[in-house]
Amino acid sequence: MAPIPGSGLAKGLAVTLRTMTRKSVTEQYPEAQPALPPRTRGVIGLFEENCTVCMLCARECPDWCIYIDSHKETVPPAAPGGRERSRNVLDRFAIDFSLCMYCGICIEVCPFDALFWSPEFEYAETDIRELTHERDKLREWMWTVPAPPALDPAAEEPKEIAAARKTAEKLAAAQAEPEEGGS
Repeated sequence: MAPIPGSGLAKGLAVTLRTMTRKSVTEQYPEAQPALPPRTRGVIGLFEENCTVCMLCARECPDWCIYIDSHKETVPPAAPGGRERSRNVLDRFAIDFSLCMYCGICIEVCPFDALFWSPEFEYAETDIRELTHERDKLREWMWTVPAPPALDPAAEEPKEIAAARKTAEKLAAAQAEPEEGGS
């Protein structure tokens, strides 16, 4: 059966007319803040205490928008007779949000949980140079990061914790056996 000529046009006009007769729903954005989903990707916050200057985030960033500078510092031995250690000290950590594509690779590759998504999205600037946020500004964003969701009480125990618990129970049992045999 052949289609009726002009039926596609009629369907398209019908959709247009239905849309035109509906009441529009307008978000009154600066006056009323939008209800954002819990995992919204806004801006990236830095928890500086966890950063070890491993540079993984900067190396994995496809846009090369993360700038890190550091220096080595010698730490005295923890115990007498020990050796001195060296550690990296963070001098500069900056993210250029005018280049960032919000892919989240930097957050995923950070082995020390130093970077987090914040739902904040209102950081527009009139000067593009002000979109490079230094570590002080990134730390300010950290306080807007929501708490992680609560663990599911019905979930099974992680295998790492279960293995550690079993090992601790075996060690406790092994230590209790000589004490019982000697009494």
